[in-house]
Amino acid sequence: MKLTSAMVALGMLLVSSSHPGAADLFTTDQAPAPPPEERGIWAAIAYSTPDEKYGFFWGADKRQEAMDIAIKHCERNSGSNCVVASVFRNHRHWNDDDNTGFPYHHCGALAIGKEKRDGSTPWSANSAPTRQEAEDLAVTACERSGSRCAVREWVCT
Repeated sequence: MKLTSAMVALGMLLVSSSHPGAADLFTTDQAPAPPPEERGIWAAIAYSTPDEKYGFFWGADKRQEAMDIAIKHCERNSGSNCVVASVFRNHRHWNDDDNTGFPYHHCGALAIGKEKRDGSTPWSANSAPTRQEAEDLAVTACERSGSRCAVREWVCT
């Protein structure tokens, strides 16, 4: 018996359909692509609202590293409820854009209110390309609470 191309094609179809999921082995979009590498020099600000403690870190190779160390510094300063308030980065090399869309904001600032409102002290942390812009953004956001606010700390990568 001579096999025709139609018979071969039918046999291939029957073989692949008899094994559920076998056809999936040949798709190119099985698993999501890994996240792109995040380049730059990372920094983070952590803050604990109940006790107004904070921690900063700059100089990390990875975003998560900066966040983890900022929280550790906040906790070391006796912060009881430290959370990451701002994450930012600087270029390590001017051509290191990683196309993630995460901006290169070189500086961050933490502003804290001078008086309590509704039982807590207002605060804000922001980042921007320059120290002055980061400070202005942090103070403006903090003062939306109605409190007078001042920059408590700033850092640039």
